[in-house]
Amino acid sequence: MTGALPTTTDRAAVQRRTVAVLSAGVALGGLGVTVGITVGGLLARDVAGSDAAAGLGQTASVLGAALLAVPLARISDRRGRRVGLASGYGIAVLGAVVVVGAAAVSSLPLLLAGLFLFGASTSSGLQARYAAADLAEPEHRGRALSLVVWATTIGSVLGPNLAEPGNALGAALGLPDLGGAFVLSIAAFALVVLGALLLLRPDPLLLARRLAVGADPAGPPPRTGAAAALRAVWASPGGRLGLTAVVVSHAVMVGLMVMTPVHMGAGHEGAEGTTLRVIGLVISVHVAGMYLFSPVVGWLADRAGRATTVALGGVLLLLAAVVAGTAPPGAAVQLGVGLFLLGLGWSCGLVAGSTMVTESVGADLRPTAQGATDLLMGLGAAVAGALGGPLLAVGGFDLVALVSAVLVLPLAVVWTAARLTPAGQRRLR
Repeated sequence: MTGALPTTTDRAAVQRRTVAVLSAGVALGGLGVTVGITVGGLLARDVAGSDAAAGLGQTASVLGAALLAVPLARISDRRGRRVGLASGYGIAVLGAVVVVGAAAVSSLPLLLAGLFLFGASTSSGLQARYAAADLAEPEHRGRALSLVVWATTIGSVLGPNLAEPGNALGAALGLPDLGGAFVLSIAAFALVVLGALLLLRPDPLLLARRLAVGADPAGPPPRTGAAAALRAVWASPGGRLGLTAVVVSHAVMVGLMVMTPVHMGAGHEGAEGTTLRVIGLVISVHVAGMYLFSPVVGWLADRAGRATTVALGGVLLLLAAVVAGTAPPGAAVQLGVGLFLLGLGWSCGLVAGSTMVTESVGADLRPTAQGATDLLMGLGAAVAGALGGPLLAVGGFDLVALVSAVLVLPLAVVWTAARLTPAGQRRLR
């Protein structure tokens, strides 16, 4: 990081390399994540001997992703994206090893601890999207961020299909059933750690800070707490809208998505195999909506504007709640359409909102602000997922959809308020 400042051409070349390395890492890391998600709940059920424990495994991983977001962001703040991402995936390697050990000794507490650490992989994958925006020109930030989000598609598609071969590999190595599938996660995360340490040079965040001051900084920026960083984000109309869009979009998506398989299964009690295949197709369509079109969403955020894209995402989330919420359990096509709209609305909110959060603060505050945003996003999703079951039991899937639609109202309020302020009219596109 010493020597002359890079030229515009050099910066563009570093940015292209950074996005390529981040995309490859997220794709490989996503493979490890989805293998774990596919098997983790089943493993928790088998270790505890209860179906109720399956949900505990998913909850532990979600909470891990949320609560580890800020510590990992602080590492990036002090040491750069390269060390921050490598640390996150390194923690996930440790978590996967603990999971395999927990399966061997049939310990549920140890398993939940391992899955909590395993959640660091999700947190790191989300923070990689911010790293793609560090060196991007303002008119290309949405596109750069969205390309890394899109790379998640590769792991999301391949990961579940590798769970069974991974389990067979584990059995060949003498590992317990289901726990052996985490061997693939360990290998995938380890490769991402090596790739980040070896290839993510120069560090995009450190270089962006150097370019901002025009010389080598005297040292790391002053330590800033998550609360102070969030206040800085909230201080601007764009920051408020971006933060609200990320949190609301993720909470609505998780709250509606996790209850859809339960809703579909309620109408097909006698045909479990067929139901699982249909549910799998609906969820696959949902994942396609989340990730497949993210480059288009990024282009839209850059061309039509961040605020416009957020508004589109909010409309799509409302449509998803209406379409899915009015579908009976056996209406797979209607539910598929609803969940596709849900995924697409989430993509609009996440890509445009994350870009606005990034642009609302200076380079010295960005990692902490971004980590705190992901913390709120994860906690919101955890609450929405936990409330889904009771809502479904009390009022059915239509009540789940209604509450999901109501959650969009804060986003509409913040969007309207931001657009009505003179600063918002000048700065929000």
